[in-house]
Amino acid sequence: MLQFDELRLRLENMLPDIQDLAGAIGLQQMEKEVAELDMRASADGFWDDMENAQKVTQRAANLKDSIGKYQKLVSDYHDTLTLIELANEEEDTSLLEECTQNVDQIQAAMEEQRLATLLTGEYDARNAIMTFHAGAGGTEAQDWAEMLYRMYTHWAERHHFTYKILDYLDGDEAGLKSASILISGPNAYGYLKSEAGVHRLVRISPFDSSGRRHTSFSAVEVLPELDDSIHVEIRPEDIKMDVFRSSGAGGQHINKTSSAVRLTHIPTGIVVACQTERSQFQNRDTAMNMLKAKLIEIKEREHLERIEDIKGSQAQIAWGSQIRSYVFMPYTLAKDHRTGYEMGNINAVMDGDLDGFINAYLKAAANGTLGYKE
Repeated sequence: MLQFDELRLRLENMLPDIQDLAGAIGLQQMEKEVAELDMRASADGFWDDMENAQKVTQRAANLKDSIGKYQKLVSDYHDTLTLIELANEEEDTSLLEECTQNVDQIQAAMEEQRLATLLTGEYDARNAIMTFHAGAGGTEAQDWAEMLYRMYTHWAERHHFTYKILDYLDGDEAGLKSASILISGPNAYGYLKSEAGVHRLVRISPFDSSGRRHTSFSAVEVLPELDDSIHVEIRPEDIKMDVFRSSGAGGQHINKTSSAVRLTHIPTGIVVACQTERSQFQNRDTAMNMLKAKLIEIKEREHLERIEDIKGSQAQIAWGSQIRSYVFMPYTLAKDHRTGYEMGNINAVMDGDLDGFINAYLKAAANGTLGYKE
């Protein structure tokens, strides 16, 4: 039958790309590394160093997940090809819809794995620290910041990533003034780095009794989670540490003692905070890693040779052109102004359906076609 012949041809045309993908993702290297990590995990005394053991097991789990995704892609390809050939022989049109859906899913999975090969940055494989800042505008902007917070936590859940609150400052009447979360998962930073910037909301404000349309802005910062293997020279005398009693979304136990930590990098004015660990020392360590990541990001963005070259004015948030607009009224549309990618289902976007935006950014960045588009 013609429909099945067209589906089979479409599927078979994907095979060279699927085979090339094994080399692009480094399948053999990943399998070799997994074997080495499993051997280390089975050695005596492996769990004596709990922190290192957790890193090894997490790395192995991430590699196995990538290998499993590729193996599933190959398996789905062969299974679907067999189903198409069987349905064609039997002229069973009741299987046409299932076969079409399977081919579409294989193509989408192949595209997703191919996009992951674009994540070659030094920190792309690391977890991501996302920080949300409400812009000027009081309650309206603070509510928008909380909507963005919800959007990205839903994105994390869609991808089976985990997130952990590091700092949370409630808004005056609703929403949040600022918050930081750690999103953990394979290539979390590589995907989410595209989301850094100013986000613009246009809607009828639920806080305006006159029902007028409002425009609000909130900023999102995205940094890679760094550990002690990344050395950054920060002089102790350049750090001011304040401790305070925790508040916000962190669990009741954190309110009993002044364990929350706020660090200020005096030369630049950069401020980071962590309040959700159980001890002041843990909060300080987490805050220091956040500070290191922020200094490295600014250093690389400004093409500086040394951390010491960062000036205070360069460390401030700049409310420049927004990277993306979210319009709820008079029409519904989310549009990325760097790639031109847009989506009319604004509710799906706010529920974490962001892959189209992220994929468009990765492709445009790889092709050198990023630019501001109205």
